[in-house]
Amino acid sequence: MKTLLVIAEHPGLADAVKAGLSAEQYRVLHRSGVDEAEPLLDHGFVDACLFDVELTSVQGVWFIERLRRRAPKVPIIIFTSTTHWEWEEEAYLKGAAHVLTKPVRPRMLAAVLDRLWPVTPLSRAPVLPAPIPPPATSDFPTAQDTGFLTASGPMRTLSVLRDFSGILTHSLNAEGMLRQFLLLLREILSINRGVIFLHQPYAAGSGSTSGTEQRRLRAVSAIGLPAALLQHFELSFESGIGGHLLRLGRILRRNSEEVRQDIEAQKEFELLGAQVAVPILDRETAIGVAVFDGRITGEPLVNSELELVFHLLEQLGLAIRNIWLHDQLAGNHEMMADILRELSSACIVVNRDLAILHANKSARRIFTGKLERRSGEFEFSDLPAVLGSKIYQVLKTGSAVASFRYEPEDASGSIYNIGVVPFQRQPGGLPNSALLTAEDLTQSEQLQRLEIEAANLRLVKSMAYRLANEIGNALVPLDAHRQLLPEKWKDSEFRASLENAMADSVKRVSRLLSQMRFLARDGLLSEESFPLGPLIEEAYQEACRYEPARPSQLKCEPSGKGLVATGDRMALKHALAEVMLNALQANPSDPKVGVRLSPDTKSGEKQGLEIEVQDNGNGFPPEALDKVTEPFFTMRNVGVGLGLTVSRKIIETHRGKLEIKPGKPGVVRISLPLERPALLKPAV
Repeated sequence: MKTLLVIAEHPGLADAVKAGLSAEQYRVLHRSGVDEAEPLLDHGFVDACLFDVELTSVQGVWFIERLRRRAPKVPIIIFTSTTHWEWEEEAYLKGAAHVLTKPVRPRMLAAVLDRLWPVTPLSRAPVLPAPIPPPATSDFPTAQDTGFLTASGPMRTLSVLRDFSGILTHSLNAEGMLRQFLLLLREILSINRGVIFLHQPYAAGSGSTSGTEQRRLRAVSAIGLPAALLQHFELSFESGIGGHLLRLGRILRRNSEEVRQDIEAQKEFELLGAQVAVPILDRETAIGVAVFDGRITGEPLVNSELELVFHLLEQLGLAIRNIWLHDQLAGNHEMMADILRELSSACIVVNRDLAILHANKSARRIFTGKLERRSGEFEFSDLPAVLGSKIYQVLKTGSAVASFRYEPEDASGSIYNIGVVPFQRQPGGLPNSALLTAEDLTQSEQLQRLEIEAANLRLVKSMAYRLANEIGNALVPLDAHRQLLPEKWKDSEFRASLENAMADSVKRVSRLLSQMRFLARDGLLSEESFPLGPLIEEAYQEACRYEPARPSQLKCEPSGKGLVATGDRMALKHALAEVMLNALQANPSDPKVGVRLSPDTKSGEKQGLEIEVQDNGNGFPPEALDKVTEPFFTMRNVGVGLGLTVSRKIIETHRGKLEIKPGKPGVVRISLPLERPALLKPAV
């Protein structure tokens, strides 16, 4: 049987060719393009190629040249609607064997194909005597034609059908099915010996099978051959019998020309004591090889019998492919079940009848406390009522439940994150089951609490260290004067120095107390409206009290006399004073502070005000921008590092925002609403 490959965009040409040729002589395959036909051409499965192309431009010649590069030895027959002599000549020069015009004329096509493969007297099949017509009630061949049946009527037909149906009992066992098939062939055809080789299927969970393993064929079932021989004997799709069958895709006899020219194939036939090899196809590719000897009487198998065996093996190839797919699916299912079983999170699958389909070890440990119980003993009633109601809700509505925290009453301190989702949802219908997952958060919650406590302890430690240093620095001059007081209390200069030391210490401690008080406050003590201009001036004077070393300058644009703010006046004054003090300390040798007021009219928000306080220092370094408002962060040798932290807390309490702008000089931007819709409740 010859294989014809029809390359056409539409299958109509392939259908016409198939209808006009003998199905016993030609097998017609269809592909829509050269790229799609590449596997067949590369493996030598095609005896001739029928190409649908229009010879009206150079593009059609390019297609022919491309096909010729893919299959240099395969005859090419061109079918075209219209043609011009110059392009037809180019087609012949590029390797076309014949150029035919559509529509398909069966007699002409058959004559062209006969010239491609002339039948010689040596290759003609022996002429068999005409078979005796079968009875009208039977569709099976007679015993004289194939040896399958005798003329005993429907009872013999049903008996053969019963025998072949016995193969179905091995529908999930490839080796058992092939063994039964060989036994039936021995009973029906009296085969002396036979063996079936298959390549290694893909094994789930073991990774993809290598290309070398895929091309090796091992014996899976045999009759009439010793098992010791087959344990150490393999075929291959690379060479020998397997290589010929993969390339030809047809039955191969021991005395054929291909075998006579292949020493390896001859040795394989001789070692197996076989006369014929039949490929096992799954309608896509070859998956194995069946090798048979003649009858027990020494007679060879005739062509009609081998054709039936070929088609039966093709059906068995499809069945084997399905068995392999089933094994893969079962292996993947088992692997997923093992994964779910060993997960630390609890997984429970409940069907619509409220029956537990699956429960892993963690689920039984959490809800039953007994790992040794089988999953079938875990019942829906073992679940807490609150979880059972959530599962029932999902099964009835088909909507997932948002994840929620669950703390069992009988396990104090245990915390779980529960999720319930529909499982195996059908299109447009309710789910067949629901999946409940429970993630144990007990340990993570404990670790989080310990981390928070440790962070608080570190903060308290840092706070104690900073406060102790600041208060100690304020008390040093007082203690020094206290020691000199008995001797120099009458000295006017000493009394003046003592007065300055006391004032400075009180000022430092008072500022520290104010910072602590504002940090501890979560609301506003008062709410009033006040002009913004005087507030800025007072905040500047307050900042100058803490940095009196050199005279400074304040420049405010505009003056802000017409602007009115609402909130806690003392808190806002302290916040602005801390920002301005930071600006004064940026350049102690020549401190200058600039304040710029501008309206804030962002889309979607009510009108507000932006206050930018600018110094004449070097600005904030990029690595410190995210840290300057954190507690106890300072870039100076003095101070606690709470000034900007307190300012940010006060501004945020007033529904505003404090931002640090990068670059030189340093700029602190404060955004405040002029009309705030709601304030935090005043502190009690």
